[in-house]
Amino acid sequence: MTVDLRSDTVTKPTPGMLEAMWSAKVGDDVFGEDETVNALEEKAAKMFGMEAGIFCPSGTMTNQIAIKCFTQPLDELIADQTAHVYRYEGGGIAFNSAVSTRLLNGDRGRITVEMIEPEINAENIHYPHTSLVVLENTVNKGGGSCYTLEDIKPIAALCRDKKLKLHLDGARIFNALTFTGDKAVDYGKYFDGISVCLSKGLGAPVGSVLLADKETIKYARRLRKVFGGGMRQAGFLAAAGIFSLDHHVERLKIDHNHAQILAEELSKCNWVSNVLPADTNIVLFDTTAPADQILKKLLDKGIKANSTDTHRIRFVTHLDVHPDQVEYVVKVLKEI
Repeated sequence: MTVDLRSDTVTKPTPGMLEAMWSAKVGDDVFGEDETVNALEEKAAKMFGMEAGIFCPSGTMTNQIAIKCFTQPLDELIADQTAHVYRYEGGGIAFNSAVSTRLLNGDRGRITVEMIEPEINAENIHYPHTSLVVLENTVNKGGGSCYTLEDIKPIAALCRDKKLKLHLDGARIFNALTFTGDKAVDYGKYFDGISVCLSKGLGAPVGSVLLADKETIKYARRLRKVFGGGMRQAGFLAAAGIFSLDHHVERLKIDHNHAQILAEELSKCNWVSNVLPADTNIVLFDTTAPADQILKKLLDKGIKANSTDTHRIRFVTHLDVHPDQVEYVVKVLKEI
């Protein structure tokens, strides 16, 4: 048996999703004429209580466009030191926007208003101008840890008071909503920009949507063009996104349950020194032996996973991980 726990980006389109893609009505999206792309953007914006959206090839692009929309060169943004926008987007903050980054040490990637406020620079020619705060939900490097809306509200209030923009890297936002029980539509009250990824837990093959007000999205379209993200008959991909929003959100609780089963079993293994709380679909655990040695043992049994440090391994559950595969992984873990 082969079980791929490397990431929730490895999923394949379901038969229903493929049918939706084949039957999509398409046009030239750069001309604004692809009705399926337009429908996806409108649907996502309405879901999150935002005015408008723009469909892009990746979450990295939606995040980088948002940062450029909300900053000017010589500005500074505030984020946790584990943030995807800082660690895993190729240095794009500096390259694309000429912006510096103030990094905080949050709790499993989650930062608080008490941590943010002292790091906002005073108006002084020696300091970069603080203009943006970026949150990530769920936090990848935090093992799928979540912000609740109650966590977000005081941060949003501080940003409004200090005239800062607030952006959400919502790579796994629906996993967070599944865990917290918060409503997606309420997010629009607090964020200036929201990136919603469709190609992770929701199972679409490609794409993320950036949500914001109409003026921001108008500028975002110019930036998407400059970044090379203007797709033409993109409705075939957008149809997969619509299908995922309609059919794959409720089932995320299955992935969370699978992650909890794996985390519980790992906690019993004598070769595991620590398991982070598995709130959503990511399990991070530390190994007594080097992670590479454990990964080889797993791969010999057909189980694919990745290390995130010399002694840390990540499992990610998703819609292509089935109950019998979870049982198989548990069996293998017991044998190591």
